[in-house]
Amino acid sequence: MNEGIIPAAEPDPYADLSAVLREEFSAIHPAATVTRCVDAARYGALEITGHAHPWLVERIARKHLQVLAPAASGRDR
Repeated sequence: MNEGIIPAAEPDPYADLSAVLREEFSAIHPAATVTRCVDAARYGALEITGHAHPWLVERIARKHLQVLAPAASGRDR
């Protein structure tokens, strides 16, 4: 038996898209907001379609971030 051996963690399929969106929206949203949008998009996609393909999660998260952008820019004034 391999007691005491911890299996390697699965790679996060959303890490790359989170990084892309954090970079894209860095002037508008803090990283935490981007992460919350990616998480919400993933859970929403799972709930609606039963799958959370990264391309779908990216599309939903980007839309969330775009919709939030005017509010974010308004609070900076």
